[in-house]
Amino acid sequence: MFARVLESDASCNGRFFFGVTSTGIYCLPACRARKPRPENVRFFPTCEAARAAGLRACKKCHPDDFARGADPVLADIETLVAEVRAAPQNFAEARAIVRRSGFGATRLFELLRLHYHTTPADLLLRARLAAAKTRLLETRETLAATAAEVGFESLSVFHAQFRRLNGLTPAAYRELLGARTFAITLPEGYALGYLRRALSRDIHSMNERLDGDRYESAVRLSGGPTLLRLILSPTTITAEIPSGSAIEAHPLVVGLLGLDQDAAAFARLAKKLGLARLVAGRPELRITQTPSIYDGLLWAIIGQQINFPFACLLKRRIFERAGERLDGGLIAAPTPAAVAALDPADLLPLQFSRQKAGYVVATSRLITEGRLDLAALRELSATRAERTLLAIRGLGPWSVNYLMMRALGFADCVPLGDTGVTSGLLDLLKLEERPDVPATRRLMAMFSPYRSLATAHLWQFNQPIPT
Repeated sequence: MFARVLESDASCNGRFFFGVTSTGIYCLPACRARKPRPENVRFFPTCEAARAAGLRACKKCHPDDFARGADPVLADIETLVAEVRAAPQNFAEARAIVRRSGFGATRLFELLRLHYHTTPADLLLRARLAAAKTRLLETRETLAATAAEVGFESLSVFHAQFRRLNGLTPAAYRELLGARTFAITLPEGYALGYLRRALSRDIHSMNERLDGDRYESAVRLSGGPTLLRLILSPTTITAEIPSGSAIEAHPLVVGLLGLDQDAAAFARLAKKLGLARLVAGRPELRITQTPSIYDGLLWAIIGQQINFPFACLLKRRIFERAGERLDGGLIAAPTPAAVAALDPADLLPLQFSRQKAGYVVATSRLITEGRLDLAALRELSATRAERTLLAIRGLGPWSVNYLMMRALGFADCVPLGDTGVTSGLLDLLKLEERPDVPATRRLMAMFSPYRSLATAHLWQFNQPIPT
Protein backbone atom coordinates (compact mmCIF):
# COMPACT_ATOMS: atom_id res chain seq x y z
CA MET A 1 0.00 0.00 0.00
CA PHE A 2 2.83 2.41 0.71
CA ALA A 3 4.25 1.67 -2.74
CA ARG A 4 0.89 2.63 -4.23
CA VAL A 5 0.95 5.89 -2.23
CA LEU A 6 4.43 6.72 -3.54
CA GLU A 7 3.15 6.24 -7.08
CA SER A 8 -0.06 8.26 -6.47
CA ASP A 9 -2.00 5.27 -7.81
CA ALA A 10 -5.55 6.48 -8.50
CA SER A 11 -6.79 2.91 -9.01
CA CYS A 12 -6.45 2.39 -5.24
CA ASN A 13 -8.65 5.35 -4.33
CA GLY A 14 -11.43 4.07 -2.10
CA ARG A 15 -9.75 0.70 -1.55
CA PHE A 16 -7.88 2.21 1.39
CA PHE A 17 -6.95 5.58 2.87
CA PHE A 18 -3.70 6.58 4.50
CA GLY A 19 -2.99 8.94 7.36
CA VAL A 20 0.16 10.86 8.25
CA THR A 21 0.70 11.09 11.98
CA SER A 22 3.19 13.96 11.72
CA THR A 23 0.65 16.26 10.04
CA GLY A 24 -2.59 14.76 11.39
CA ILE A 25 -4.06 14.42 7.86
CA TYR A 26 -5.55 11.48 5.97
CA CYS A 27 -5.57 11.20 2.18
CA LEU A 28 -6.43 9.18 -0.89
CA PRO A 29 -3.63 7.00 -2.28
CA ALA A 30 -3.53 9.25 -5.39
CA CYS A 31 -2.91 12.44 -3.39
CA ARG A 32 -0.22 14.57 -5.03
CA ALA A 33 0.92 16.21 -1.80
CA ARG A 34 4.50 15.75 -0.62
CA LYS A 35 5.11 12.09 0.17
CA PRO A 36 5.44 11.21 3.86
CA ARG A 37 8.08 9.13 5.61
CA PRO A 38 6.96 5.50 5.95
CA GLU A 39 7.28 5.56 9.74
CA ASN A 40 4.66 8.33 9.87
CA VAL A 41 2.05 6.51 7.77
CA ARG A 42 -0.97 4.53 8.94
CA PHE A 43 -3.56 2.83 6.70
CA PHE A 44 -7.33 2.81 7.15
CA PRO A 45 -10.20 0.98 5.43
CA THR A 46 -12.55 3.99 5.66
CA CYS A 47 -12.54 7.73 6.31
CA GLU A 48 -14.47 7.09 9.49
CA ALA A 49 -11.63 4.93 10.81
CA ALA A 50 -9.12 7.66 10.00
CA ARG A 51 -11.19 10.30 11.78
CA ALA A 52 -11.60 7.96 14.76
CA ALA A 53 -7.81 7.94 14.99
CA GLY A 54 -7.85 11.72 15.38
CA LEU A 55 -6.91 12.67 11.80
CA ARG A 56 -8.56 15.29 9.56
CA ALA A 57 -9.27 15.18 5.82
CA CYS A 58 -6.72 16.47 3.31
CA LYS A 59 -7.80 19.71 1.56
CA LYS A 60 -5.88 18.77 -1.59
CA CYS A 61 -7.35 15.34 -2.45
CA HIS A 62 -10.70 15.57 -0.51
CA PRO A 63 -10.97 11.93 0.62
CA ASP A 64 -14.37 12.42 2.28
CA ASP A 65 -15.87 13.70 -0.96
CA PHE A 66 -14.47 10.74 -2.87
CA ALA A 67 -15.81 8.28 -0.28
CA ARG A 68 -19.37 9.58 -0.65
CA GLY A 69 -19.16 9.61 -4.47
CA ALA A 70 -18.42 13.30 -4.92
CA ASP A 71 -15.27 14.64 -6.55
CA PRO A 72 -15.38 18.45 -6.46
CA VAL A 73 -12.00 19.01 -8.12
CA LEU A 74 -12.95 16.75 -11.02
CA ALA A 75 -16.34 18.47 -11.24
CA ASP A 76 -14.61 21.87 -11.43
CA ILE A 77 -12.36 20.65 -14.26
CA GLU A 78 -15.30 19.13 -16.13
CA THR A 79 -17.21 22.41 -15.86
CA LEU A 80 -14.19 24.32 -17.14
CA VAL A 81 -13.70 21.97 -20.10
CA ALA A 82 -17.40 22.21 -20.97
CA GLU A 83 -17.11 26.02 -21.02
CA VAL A 84 -14.10 25.92 -23.33
CA ARG A 85 -15.76 23.46 -25.69
CA ALA A 86 -19.01 25.43 -25.78
CA ALA A 87 -17.41 28.82 -26.48
CA PRO A 88 -13.71 28.60 -27.40
CA GLN A 89 -13.86 32.13 -28.81
CA ASN A 90 -14.18 33.41 -25.23
CA PHE A 91 -10.64 32.24 -24.45
CA ALA A 92 -8.04 34.24 -26.34
CA GLU A 93 -5.21 31.95 -25.27
CA ALA A 94 -4.36 29.06 -22.96
CA ARG A 95 -3.53 31.44 -20.11
CA ALA A 96 -7.15 32.61 -20.16
CA ILE A 97 -8.19 29.04 -19.31
CA VAL A 98 -5.75 29.06 -16.39
CA ARG A 99 -7.20 32.33 -15.10
CA ARG A 100 -10.77 31.08 -15.47
CA SER A 101 -10.00 27.82 -13.65
CA GLY A 102 -9.02 29.36 -10.32
CA PHE A 103 -6.07 26.96 -10.12
CA GLY A 104 -2.43 27.84 -10.58
CA ALA A 105 -0.87 27.05 -13.97
CA THR A 106 1.07 24.03 -12.70
CA ARG A 107 -1.94 22.60 -10.88
CA LEU A 108 -4.24 23.05 -13.90
CA PHE A 109 -1.74 21.38 -16.22
CA GLU A 110 -1.59 18.47 -13.77
CA LEU A 111 -5.38 18.19 -13.50
CA LEU A 112 -6.03 18.39 -17.26
CA ARG A 113 -3.34 15.82 -17.91
CA LEU A 114 -4.77 13.49 -15.27
CA HIS A 115 -8.46 13.84 -16.11
CA TYR A 116 -8.48 14.67 -19.86
CA HIS A 117 -5.02 13.57 -21.08
CA THR A 118 -4.48 17.02 -22.54
CA THR A 119 -3.04 20.49 -21.92
CA PRO A 120 -4.81 23.87 -21.85
CA ALA A 121 -3.38 24.77 -25.27
CA ASP A 122 -4.42 21.49 -26.88
CA LEU A 123 -7.87 21.63 -25.26
CA LEU A 124 -8.41 25.11 -26.71
CA LEU A 125 -7.12 24.14 -30.16
CA ARG A 126 -9.41 21.12 -30.46
CA ALA A 127 -12.39 23.09 -29.16
CA ARG A 128 -11.78 25.74 -31.82
CA LEU A 129 -11.49 23.16 -34.57
CA ALA A 130 -14.68 21.39 -33.46
CA ALA A 131 -16.55 24.70 -33.49
CA ALA A 132 -15.07 25.50 -36.90
CA LYS A 133 -16.33 22.20 -38.35
CA THR A 134 -19.87 23.05 -37.28
CA ARG A 135 -19.68 26.53 -38.80
CA LEU A 136 -18.18 25.23 -42.05
CA LEU A 137 -21.16 22.93 -42.54
CA GLU A 138 -23.91 25.20 -41.25
CA THR A 139 -22.90 28.56 -42.74
CA ARG A 140 -21.52 29.89 -46.02
CA GLU A 141 -19.33 32.50 -44.37
CA THR A 142 -15.77 32.97 -45.60
CA LEU A 143 -12.97 30.86 -44.16
CA ALA A 144 -11.44 34.00 -42.66
CA ALA A 145 -14.72 34.75 -40.88
CA THR A 146 -14.93 31.18 -39.54
CA ALA A 147 -11.35 31.36 -38.27
CA ALA A 148 -12.02 34.65 -36.48
CA GLU A 149 -15.35 33.51 -35.02
CA VAL A 150 -13.85 30.44 -33.30
CA GLY A 151 -10.82 32.32 -31.97
CA PHE A 152 -7.94 31.84 -34.42
CA GLU A 153 -5.76 34.94 -34.83
CA SER A 154 -4.86 34.18 -38.44
CA LEU A 155 -6.25 32.25 -41.38
CA SER A 156 -2.89 30.57 -42.00
CA VAL A 157 -2.77 29.09 -38.49
CA PHE A 158 -6.38 27.92 -38.80
CA HIS A 159 -5.63 26.29 -42.15
CA ALA A 160 -2.46 24.53 -40.93
CA GLN A 161 -3.96 23.18 -37.71
CA PHE A 162 -7.20 22.08 -39.39
CA ARG A 163 -5.28 20.17 -42.05
CA ARG A 164 -2.88 18.62 -39.50
CA LEU A 165 -5.63 17.01 -37.44
CA ASN A 166 -8.17 16.32 -40.18
CA GLY A 167 -6.12 15.59 -43.30
CA LEU A 168 -8.24 18.13 -45.20
CA THR A 169 -8.20 21.87 -45.66
CA PRO A 170 -11.20 23.74 -44.24
CA ALA A 171 -12.48 24.33 -47.78
CA ALA A 172 -12.18 20.62 -48.65
CA TYR A 173 -14.00 19.70 -45.44
CA ARG A 174 -16.92 21.93 -46.41
CA GLU A 175 -17.06 20.13 -49.77
CA LEU A 176 -17.77 16.81 -48.01
CA LEU A 177 -21.43 17.82 -47.94
CA GLY A 178 -23.10 15.53 -50.47
CA ALA A 179 -19.78 13.96 -51.51
CA ARG A 180 -19.07 10.24 -51.90
CA THR A 181 -15.27 10.45 -52.15
CA PHE A 182 -12.55 12.52 -50.49
CA ALA A 183 -8.75 12.49 -50.23
CA ILE A 184 -6.84 12.66 -46.95
CA THR A 185 -3.32 14.12 -46.99
CA LEU A 186 -0.95 12.13 -44.78
CA PRO A 187 1.69 13.74 -42.53
CA GLU A 188 5.24 13.61 -43.82
CA GLY A 189 6.85 10.28 -42.94
CA TYR A 190 3.55 8.62 -42.09
CA ALA A 191 4.16 4.96 -41.13
CA LEU A 192 2.06 3.43 -43.92
CA GLY A 193 3.58 -0.03 -43.49
CA TYR A 194 2.35 -0.17 -39.91
CA LEU A 195 -1.10 0.95 -41.03
CA ARG A 196 -1.15 -1.97 -43.48
CA ARG A 197 -0.18 -4.31 -40.66
CA ALA A 198 -2.95 -2.98 -38.43
CA LEU A 199 -5.58 -3.26 -41.18
CA SER A 200 -4.68 -6.87 -41.93
CA ARG A 201 -4.11 -8.30 -38.45
CA ASP A 202 -6.76 -10.96 -39.03
CA ILE A 203 -6.32 -12.28 -42.57
CA HIS A 204 -9.64 -14.16 -42.24
CA SER A 205 -11.59 -11.13 -41.00
CA MET A 206 -15.29 -11.00 -41.82
CA ASN A 207 -15.60 -7.22 -41.67
CA GLU A 208 -12.48 -5.90 -43.41
CA ARG A 209 -9.91 -6.90 -46.02
CA LEU A 210 -6.73 -5.44 -47.45
CA ASP A 211 -5.73 -6.38 -51.00
CA GLY A 212 -2.59 -4.56 -52.06
CA ASP A 213 -3.36 -0.85 -51.84
CA ARG A 214 -7.12 -1.40 -51.62
CA TYR A 215 -8.81 -1.65 -48.24
CA GLU A 216 -12.51 -2.35 -47.67
CA SER A 217 -14.43 -2.36 -44.41
CA ALA A 218 -18.09 -2.91 -43.53
CA VAL A 219 -19.02 0.03 -41.30
CA ARG A 220 -22.20 1.37 -39.76
CA LEU A 221 -23.38 4.93 -40.37
CA SER A 222 -26.64 6.53 -39.28
CA GLY A 223 -28.35 5.19 -42.41
CA GLY A 224 -27.23 1.63 -41.76
CA PRO A 225 -24.33 -0.61 -42.77
CA THR A 226 -22.27 0.33 -45.82
CA LEU A 227 -18.88 -0.28 -47.39
CA LEU A 228 -15.93 2.03 -46.78
CA ARG A 229 -13.18 1.79 -49.41
CA LEU A 230 -9.69 3.26 -49.07
CA ILE A 231 -6.92 3.47 -51.64
CA LEU A 232 -3.58 3.69 -49.85
CA SER A 233 -0.52 5.60 -51.00
CA PRO A 234 2.48 7.09 -49.13
CA THR A 235 1.10 10.63 -49.29
CA THR A 236 -2.66 10.35 -49.76
CA ILE A 237 -5.54 8.14 -48.69
CA THR A 238 -8.52 8.25 -51.04
CA ALA A 239 -11.80 7.29 -49.40
CA GLU A 240 -15.02 6.23 -51.07
CA ILE A 241 -18.39 5.64 -49.45
CA PRO A 242 -20.99 4.20 -51.89
CA SER A 243 -23.91 5.11 -49.63
CA GLY A 244 -24.22 7.32 -46.62
CA SER A 245 -22.53 10.60 -45.82
CA ALA A 246 -18.89 11.52 -46.36
CA ILE A 247 -19.28 13.80 -43.33
CA GLU A 248 -19.96 10.70 -41.21
CA ALA A 249 -17.24 8.67 -42.92
CA HIS A 250 -14.54 11.30 -42.45
CA PRO A 251 -14.06 10.82 -38.66
CA LEU A 252 -13.93 7.05 -39.19
CA VAL A 253 -11.07 7.50 -41.65
CA VAL A 254 -9.30 9.98 -39.37
CA GLY A 255 -9.60 7.41 -36.58
CA LEU A 256 -8.30 4.55 -38.73
CA LEU A 257 -5.29 6.68 -39.67
CA GLY A 258 -4.79 8.08 -36.17
CA LEU A 259 -4.38 11.58 -37.57
CA ASP A 260 -5.38 13.41 -34.40
CA GLN A 261 -2.61 11.78 -32.34
CA ASP A 262 0.59 13.71 -31.58
CA ALA A 263 3.08 11.13 -32.82
CA ALA A 264 5.85 13.69 -33.22
CA ALA A 265 5.56 14.84 -29.59
CA PHE A 266 5.85 11.26 -28.35
CA ALA A 267 8.91 10.64 -30.54
CA ARG A 268 10.55 13.73 -29.03
CA LEU A 269 9.76 12.50 -25.51
CA ALA A 270 11.22 9.05 -26.22
CA LYS A 271 14.44 10.62 -27.50
CA LYS A 272 14.60 12.95 -24.50
CA LEU A 273 14.35 9.90 -22.22
CA GLY A 274 17.29 8.32 -24.03
CA LEU A 275 14.98 5.70 -25.58
CA ALA A 276 15.21 6.68 -29.24
CA ARG A 277 15.39 2.99 -30.15
CA LEU A 278 11.72 2.67 -29.13
CA VAL A 279 10.64 4.89 -32.05
CA ALA A 280 13.46 4.03 -34.45
CA GLY A 281 12.08 3.49 -37.95
CA ARG A 282 8.54 4.49 -36.95
CA PRO A 283 8.44 7.99 -35.36
CA GLU A 284 5.08 8.59 -37.07
CA LEU A 285 3.43 5.38 -35.80
CA ARG A 286 -0.23 5.93 -34.92
CA ILE A 287 -2.90 3.88 -33.15
CA THR A 288 -5.59 2.61 -35.50
CA GLN A 289 -8.98 3.32 -33.94
CA THR A 290 -11.88 0.87 -34.15
CA PRO A 291 -14.74 1.85 -36.52
CA SER A 292 -17.12 2.28 -33.58
CA ILE A 293 -17.01 2.23 -29.80
CA TYR A 294 -19.18 -0.89 -29.76
CA ASP A 295 -16.70 -2.68 -32.06
CA GLY A 296 -13.98 -1.82 -29.56
CA LEU A 297 -16.12 -2.93 -26.62
CA LEU A 298 -16.81 -6.32 -28.19
CA TRP A 299 -13.12 -6.87 -28.85
CA ALA A 300 -12.14 -5.73 -25.34
CA ILE A 301 -14.43 -8.37 -23.83
CA ILE A 302 -13.70 -11.12 -26.35
CA GLY A 303 -9.94 -10.59 -26.40
CA GLN A 304 -9.20 -10.58 -22.69
CA GLN A 305 -7.23 -13.52 -21.28
CA ILE A 306 -7.07 -15.51 -24.54
CA ASN A 307 -4.56 -15.62 -27.37
CA PHE A 308 -4.95 -13.43 -30.44
CA PRO A 309 -5.86 -16.11 -33.03
CA PHE A 310 -8.60 -17.53 -30.81
CA ALA A 311 -9.94 -14.04 -30.09
CA CYS A 312 -10.13 -13.39 -33.85
CA LEU A 313 -12.01 -16.69 -34.29
CA LEU A 314 -14.59 -15.72 -31.65
CA LYS A 315 -15.01 -12.29 -33.20
CA ARG A 316 -15.63 -13.81 -36.65
CA ARG A 317 -18.21 -16.20 -35.22
CA ILE A 318 -20.24 -13.55 -33.41
CA PHE A 319 -20.15 -11.40 -36.56
CA GLU A 320 -21.52 -14.34 -38.56
CA ARG A 321 -24.15 -15.01 -35.89
CA ALA A 322 -25.45 -11.48 -35.35
CA GLY A 323 -23.92 -9.13 -37.96
CA GLU A 324 -25.28 -7.97 -41.33
CA ARG A 325 -23.77 -9.28 -44.58
CA LEU A 326 -23.21 -6.72 -47.34
CA ASP A 327 -22.93 -7.25 -51.07
CA GLY A 328 -19.44 -8.54 -51.69
CA GLY A 329 -19.38 -10.78 -48.63
CA LEU A 330 -18.16 -8.52 -45.81
CA ILE A 331 -20.18 -8.47 -42.60
CA ALA A 332 -20.92 -5.30 -40.63
CA ALA A 333 -20.46 -5.59 -36.89
CA PRO A 334 -23.58 -6.62 -34.99
CA THR A 335 -25.57 -3.91 -33.27
CA PRO A 336 -25.95 -3.91 -29.47
CA ALA A 337 -29.63 -4.77 -30.00
CA ALA A 338 -28.77 -7.83 -32.10
CA VAL A 339 -26.41 -9.19 -29.45
CA ALA A 340 -28.74 -8.23 -26.59
CA ALA A 341 -31.45 -10.34 -28.20
CA LEU A 342 -29.28 -13.45 -27.85
CA ASP A 343 -29.24 -15.78 -24.90
CA PRO A 344 -25.71 -16.34 -23.55
CA ALA A 345 -26.27 -20.03 -24.27
CA ASP A 346 -26.47 -19.16 -27.99
CA LEU A 347 -22.76 -18.29 -27.90
CA LEU A 348 -21.57 -21.48 -26.22
CA PRO A 349 -21.58 -23.55 -29.47
CA LEU A 350 -19.36 -20.79 -30.95
CA GLN A 351 -16.72 -21.70 -28.31
CA PHE A 352 -17.41 -18.70 -26.07
CA SER A 353 -16.90 -19.56 -22.43
CA ARG A 354 -20.03 -19.30 -20.32
CA GLN A 355 -18.55 -16.31 -18.50
CA LYS A 356 -17.47 -14.45 -21.63
CA ALA A 357 -20.84 -15.10 -23.32
CA GLY A 358 -22.60 -13.67 -20.26
CA TYR A 359 -20.44 -10.54 -20.28
CA VAL A 360 -21.01 -9.87 -24.00
CA VAL A 361 -24.79 -10.23 -23.81
CA ALA A 362 -25.22 -8.43 -20.47
CA THR A 363 -23.14 -5.43 -21.59
CA SER A 364 -25.08 -5.22 -24.87
CA ARG A 365 -28.31 -5.17 -22.89
CA LEU A 366 -27.02 -2.30 -20.75
CA ILE A 367 -26.56 -0.32 -23.97
CA THR A 368 -29.96 -1.14 -25.45
CA GLU A 369 -31.68 -0.35 -22.15
CA GLY A 370 -30.03 3.07 -22.05
CA ARG A 371 -27.97 2.36 -18.95
CA LEU A 372 -24.66 2.64 -20.84
CA ASP A 373 -24.36 5.51 -23.33
CA LEU A 374 -21.37 4.69 -25.52
CA ALA A 375 -21.54 7.91 -27.55
CA ALA A 376 -21.39 10.01 -24.38
CA LEU A 377 -18.14 8.36 -23.25
CA ARG A 378 -16.09 10.32 -25.79
CA GLU A 379 -17.20 13.62 -24.25
CA LEU A 380 -16.48 12.57 -20.67
CA SER A 381 -13.24 13.11 -18.85
CA ALA A 382 -10.91 10.11 -19.01
CA THR A 383 -11.42 9.72 -15.26
CA ARG A 384 -15.21 9.62 -15.55
CA ALA A 385 -15.11 7.31 -18.58
CA GLU A 386 -12.79 4.90 -16.77
CA ARG A 387 -14.96 4.84 -13.65
CA THR A 388 -18.08 4.26 -15.76
CA LEU A 389 -16.54 1.34 -17.61
CA LEU A 390 -14.89 -0.26 -14.58
CA ALA A 391 -18.31 -0.42 -12.91
CA ILE A 392 -19.50 -2.81 -15.63
CA ARG A 393 -19.22 -6.48 -14.78
CA GLY A 394 -16.70 -8.17 -17.06
CA LEU A 395 -14.58 -5.08 -17.75
CA GLY A 396 -11.31 -4.93 -15.85
CA PRO A 397 -8.29 -2.60 -16.04
CA TRP A 398 -6.91 -4.24 -19.22
CA SER A 399 -10.15 -4.16 -21.17
CA VAL A 400 -11.11 -0.66 -20.01
CA ASN A 401 -7.76 0.90 -20.89
CA TYR A 402 -7.69 -0.98 -24.20
CA LEU A 403 -11.15 0.35 -25.02
CA MET A 404 -10.26 3.90 -24.00
CA MET A 405 -7.13 3.81 -26.13
CA ARG A 406 -8.42 2.05 -29.25
CA ALA A 407 -12.05 3.17 -29.41
CA LEU A 408 -12.35 6.39 -27.41
CA GLY A 409 -9.03 7.94 -28.42
CA PHE A 410 -7.66 8.82 -24.97
CA ALA A 411 -3.94 9.56 -25.15
CA ASP A 412 -2.57 8.34 -21.81
CA CYS A 413 -3.77 4.77 -21.28
CA VAL A 414 -1.97 1.52 -20.48
CA PRO A 415 -3.72 -1.88 -20.81
CA LEU A 416 -2.15 -3.22 -17.62
CA GLY A 417 -1.31 -6.91 -17.75
CA ASP A 418 -0.89 -6.87 -21.54
CA THR A 419 1.85 -9.31 -22.53
CA GLY A 420 2.86 -7.20 -25.53
CA VAL A 421 3.54 -4.24 -23.26
CA THR A 422 5.48 -6.25 -20.68
CA SER A 423 7.51 -8.04 -23.37
CA GLY A 424 8.34 -4.70 -24.96
CA LEU A 425 9.45 -3.21 -21.64
CA LEU A 426 11.52 -6.31 -20.90
CA ASP A 427 13.47 -5.90 -24.14
CA LEU A 428 13.54 -2.10 -24.29
CA LEU A 429 14.88 -1.61 -20.76
CA LYS A 430 16.88 -4.87 -20.64
CA LEU A 431 15.10 -6.00 -17.49
CA GLU A 432 16.02 -9.22 -15.72
CA GLU A 433 12.40 -10.33 -15.39
CA ARG A 434 9.04 -9.50 -16.91
CA PRO A 435 7.44 -6.60 -14.97
CA ASP A 436 4.25 -7.30 -13.03
CA VAL A 437 1.33 -4.86 -13.00
CA PRO A 438 2.74 -2.48 -10.32
CA ALA A 439 6.13 -2.45 -12.05
CA THR A 440 4.48 -1.86 -15.44
CA ARG A 441 2.53 1.07 -14.03
CA ARG A 442 5.70 2.54 -12.55
CA LEU A 443 7.80 2.07 -15.70
CA MET A 444 5.14 3.43 -18.04
CA ALA A 445 4.74 6.61 -15.95
CA MET A 446 7.77 8.14 -17.70
CA PHE A 447 5.84 8.19 -20.99
CA SER A 448 2.92 10.25 -19.65
CA PRO A 449 0.94 11.92 -21.20
CA TYR A 450 1.54 9.71 -24.26
CA ARG A 451 1.25 6.24 -22.75
CA SER A 452 -1.22 5.11 -25.41
CA LEU A 453 1.37 5.74 -28.13
CA ALA A 454 4.06 4.21 -25.92
CA THR A 455 1.88 1.08 -25.76
CA ALA A 456 1.59 1.01 -29.55
CA HIS A 457 5.37 1.28 -29.94
CA LEU A 458 6.01 -1.43 -27.35
CA TRP A 459 3.66 -3.74 -29.26
CA GLN A 460 5.85 -3.22 -32.33
CA PHE A 461 9.22 -3.24 -30.59
CA ASN A 462 11.55 -5.92 -31.94
CA GLN A 463 8.95 -6.82 -34.59
CA PRO A 464 10.12 -6.80 -38.22
CA ILE A 465 9.66 -3.46 -39.95
CA PRO A 466 6.77 -3.84 -42.42
CA THR A 467 7.12 -2.88 -46.05
